[in-house]
Amino acid sequence: MFPCSLRVGAMPFTMASMVESQAKNPEFSRLYVAAVLALNVALSLSIVLMNKAVYTYFFFPNMTLTMIHFVFTTFGMLVCRFLGIFAVKSMPLSKMIPISVTFCGFVVLTNLSLENNTVGTYQIIRALTTPCVILLQTIYYSRSFSTKVKLTVIPIIVGIFLISCFDVKFNILGVTYASAAVIVTSLYQVWVNEKQGEFQCTAMQLLYYQAPLSAICVGIAILFYEPLLLKGGLFGNLWSAKALVLVSATGVVAFAINVSIFWIIGNTSPLTYNMVGHLKFCLTVTGGFLLFPDPLPALQLLGIITTFSGIICYTHFKMAEQNLEKEKQAIERRKAVAQDKLFKQEAEKADPRLISIEDKKDDQ
Repeated sequence: MFPCSLRVGAMPFTMASMVESQAKNPEFSRLYVAAVLALNVALSLSIVLMNKAVYTYFFFPNMTLTMIHFVFTTFGMLVCRFLGIFAVKSMPLSKMIPISVTFCGFVVLTNLSLENNTVGTYQIIRALTTPCVILLQTIYYSRSFSTKVKLTVIPIIVGIFLISCFDVKFNILGVTYASAAVIVTSLYQVWVNEKQGEFQCTAMQLLYYQAPLSAICVGIAILFYEPLLLKGGLFGNLWSAKALVLVSATGVVAFAINVSIFWIIGNTSPLTYNMVGHLKFCLTVTGGFLLFPDPLPALQLLGIITTFSGIICYTHFKMAEQNLEKEKQAIERRKAVAQDKLFKQEAEKADPRLISIEDKKDDQ
């Protein structure tokens, strides 16, 4: 590991220890989480526009671009490791393969869903990822969600439906792909969260293994879905310098997004990340209206307001629950201190020499 540490007194202060110290400070962590969420939203909106430019102006193959993003993420993680931002933790490769395969399935099925459905149908079915995440975590991982939090899903799904209902057409094949994409995406998000707890690792330690495996999985899928040597494929075109620069830029942004996604899911929950996804969708629709000549019918505006209200309610209820949990923990700590003090007093009454011995040990 590259020794980029400063010394404070006799203790080395590395970037990794700085991140750990931030996580141990609950008040700073809340501000830190908000900053990462805002960064993820900004980066995600940026990469949507960048990807759109890559597809529109250069007709770059979709899944190949995804593979390039994970290649950039892999090299980005290697650089972070070299700089000492995180330490590599040994993990069983067999346990990492399912996460990488589900990611590959998520990408392939999402593309097939978009190909066989209208955008409205795709968005409406995609919104079902949120309740699916709740269901998976409740049944298989014994996670509990309050009734208030569960109810916030209703206005969000209703809002997404109102935004997208102008472009809804159902067909059996499209619905099948979209439904499979919801299940696989939900499973992927839940596993990203659970594996960080199972392996006692950070988001970057997990992504260090998952990024190259995902690049390989997507690379295998490309062989079946995109022509590598024919026109439109990676090696079938002579790409201009502008195209290569823009593709590389999307790779750098994708690296930052992937790190933030893993961090958000690992330090909050898959459900919170889903709420961020709904927020990004609403901001994208609103941005299209403000920045481009896209119409915004009254029903869509109502949908945006409804979705925003659900996200605000979710945030309020989650913060209230977190504050209540902190209060309970503080009460438990005070009780433990009081019981310890009472125990010492009882011990001193029984035999004063015991407490004096303990005091000497504490002084030493």
